[in-house]
Amino acid sequence: MGLLYSATLATQRSVPGKLLRANQLIKNWNARSLASQFLLIGGLVAISAMVLVGAFVSRLIEEAVTRNSAATTALYVDSVIAPLLPDMQRTQVLDGTVARALDETLGQGALGDRLLSFRLWRADGTILYSSDVAQVGKRLELSDELRTAFSGSMVALFDQSGEQPNKRPADMPVLEIYNPVLQPWSGEVVAVSEFHEVSYDFQHSLNQARFHTWLAVAAFTLAFFVVLSAIVLRGSRTIESQRHALKERIAELSTLLAQNEGLRARLQRASQRTTALNESHLRRIGADLHDGPAQLLAFASLRLDSGAFTNPKSARVARERVIGEIKESLDEAMREIRTICSGLVLPQIETATLPEILKRVVHAHQQRTGTTVELSIAAPPVDTSLSAKICIYRFVQEALNNAYRHAGGVGQRVSQWVTGDYVTIEVGDNGPGFDPDRVKPTGLGLEGLRERIESLGGTFEVEAAASGTVVRMTISSEETKAA
Repeated sequence: MGLLYSATLATQRSVPGKLLRANQLIKNWNARSLASQFLLIGGLVAISAMVLVGAFVSRLIEEAVTRNSAATTALYVDSVIAPLLPDMQRTQVLDGTVARALDETLGQGALGDRLLSFRLWRADGTILYSSDVAQVGKRLELSDELRTAFSGSMVALFDQSGEQPNKRPADMPVLEIYNPVLQPWSGEVVAVSEFHEVSYDFQHSLNQARFHTWLAVAAFTLAFFVVLSAIVLRGSRTIESQRHALKERIAELSTLLAQNEGLRARLQRASQRTTALNESHLRRIGADLHDGPAQLLAFASLRLDSGAFTNPKSARVARERVIGEIKESLDEAMREIRTICSGLVLPQIETATLPEILKRVVHAHQQRTGTTVELSIAAPPVDTSLSAKICIYRFVQEALNNAYRHAGGVGQRVSQWVTGDYVTIEVGDNGPGFDPDRVKPTGLGLEGLRERIESLGGTFEVEAAASGTVVRMTISSEETKAA
C-alpha cells in the first residue's frame, strides 16, 4: 500500500509539471509570428505532400513504363516463338525439334543477349520448356503471376534487388514478364511464357524517369510553397503592423482613459470645492456689507432719530452738524459699496486680448492701491477663450491683492510667456513670504485660484520664501483658444 501511495503521489506531482511544460510550449508557439508558424507547419506539410505525391506519381510512372516495356518485349517474343509452337490444345508435350528451335531462336540476336531465362508453362503447372533443361517436365504449383497470366492478362515485374531465386548477381536488374500464349483462331490461353530479361537500359530509363518526376514534384512544391510563403509573409507583416498600431492605440486610449479619470476626479473635487467656495464667498460679501456699509447706514439712521435732528426747537448749528454727519456716513457707505462691487464685476473683457486684460487688471490694482506693478508680456496667444480670460483676470487680481495685503505691495510684478504649447502667467512680490502648508484649506484666496485653474486643465504653483512669494499658473494653449 505504501508503494502504491508513493506512486500515486509521484504521478500527481508529475501531472502539473507536464501541464506546465505543455502550457509553456503552447505559449512559446503562440508568441511566434504567423509567418514563422506558417514556415514551420507549411514546410512540414509541403515536404510530406511532396514525398507522398512524388512516391505516388513515381510508382504510377514505374508501373506504366514497366508495363509498356514488358508489352513491347512480350510482343517481340510472341512474334518469334509463336510460329515455332504446335497446336497447344492438341499437343501436351513439346518434341525435341520444337525445343531445339526455341533454343536456337532464343539464344540468338538482341533477345539472346538480354534473355536470362525462359519457361513455357501449361495450365496444370507443368513446365513444357525451360532454358534450364533440368526443369523441363516438372510440375509445380502456379504462382499468383502465372494465374493472372492464365486469366488472359500480362504481368510484368521489375526486380532490382536480386531477391528472386535464380542464379544471377544481386545488383542485376531483371524484368520478369508473364505473357499468355493465345490460340490464333480461338483467342484461348493455351500456355504462359515466362521470361526474365536483363534490363540495364530499362533501369537507366526508369531511374531517369523517377529523377525527373521527383525533380518536377519538388520544383512545383517549392514554387507553390514560395508563393504561399510570400503571400503569408506579406499578410503577416500587415497584421503585425496593424497589431503594433492597435497596441499603440490601446496604450494611448488607456493613457487618455486614466487622464480622463483623473480629470473627472479633479472636476468632481473642483465642483465640490467651488460650491463651498461660493458659499464662503457669499459669507465674506455679507460680512463686508455688514461690517462696512450696513454699519454706516445704521449710524446714519441713528443720527436721523437724534433730538438735534427731530426737535424743531434744536439749534440750527446742531441740526446742520447732524445733517453733515449723516451725509458723511452715507457717502462713506456708497464708497464702500462701490469698492465691493468693483471687486465683483469684471470689466468688458469678451473682445479684449490677453495683453489688454493683463494691462487692465494691473492698472485697476495700481489705481486702487496706489502701488506700482511691473508688467512683462512675451509672445501672447492670439486667440483666447472667455473662460480662460476670466480665469487669468481673477488669478492676477487675487494674486496682486494678496501681494498688497500681505507684502505691502513691495516688488509687485506680473509676467507672461509661452513655452511650447503652454501659456504661463506669474505674479510675484518681494515681501516676507509665508508657509503654504499653514494656510487653512477653507481660505478663499489660494484654494479658490487653484480650483479655478485646475477646472480648465491647468496647473497652479506657489513658491514662498523669505525673499518673496511667487504664484504661477500654466495652461495649455489648446485650452486658451476660443470655441
